Amino acid sequence: MTRVSLIVPVYNEAAQLNEFLAALDQLVLPAEKELVIVDDCSTDGSREILASFPFRSPVVLVRHERNLGKGSALQTGIGRASGAIIGIQDADFEYSLADVPGLVQPLLDDRADVVFGSRFKKSGEQVHRTFHYLVNRLLTMLSNLLSGLYLTDMETCYKFFRADVLQNIVLVSARFGFEPEVTAKIARLRLRMIELPISYCPRNYLQGKKITWRDGVAALWHLVRFNLVDKPSAYIKPALPPRYKPKGSNWL
Repeated sequence: MTRVSLIVPVYNEAAQLNEFLAALDQLVLPAEKELVIVDDCSTDGSREILASFPFRSPVVLVRHERNLGKGSALQTGIGRASGAIIGIQDADFEYSLADVPGLVQPLLDDRADVVFGSRFKKSGEQVHRTFHYLVNRLLTMLSNLLSGLYLTDMETCYKFFRADVLQNIVLVSARFGFEPEVTAKIARLRLRMIELPISYCPRNYLQGKKITWRDGVAALWHLVRFNLVDKPSAYIKPALPPRYKPKGSNWL
């Protein structure tokens, strides 16, 4: 049976972590589920909650000994994942876990190599905070112009990949640059991409939101660097299956 690995970076999420882990552990997918949870050196008791939680799902727990950032936690998790499909999951309830089975299904049906969940396509529940909404739409527009893709939500958390794609791309962003970086790098490949609507209910900074305006500014540089400066030959691993590589050599 195909295994889906959900990578979950955790940093100081103790306030709702037990509730979230219970919901995640009970999540039923149309495939075998593996949880790869990376504690990015939490200091609020999250580490102890993770260590004592009675998981029923197969789980890999990893701890960073110093805080490295979400992107670094995702890189650690991707390297530890054993599934044929890898998905990204935040450790909160901004995104609805009920959307995950539908995002996985096109990969299981061999209709896609990458699936993004979009907060901006028409769906049942969409609540946005104006500033973040405008920044996300601007960054997505710039990403589309530079990458040649047509996405409605480049900054979405919910991204699902075939493991032989994601694990054969070198990722370097330590913080929230993961989103523009991975989008730019997969845009160079010959992939079948699907974008599906998802529900979204944003939290505020008092509830634990961590991305700031500085990350939005940094994203502008990430978009330029990963779309225009870095060459695929520097970040595509030799083990990437040939079917994902564009024909011709000038793309390198």
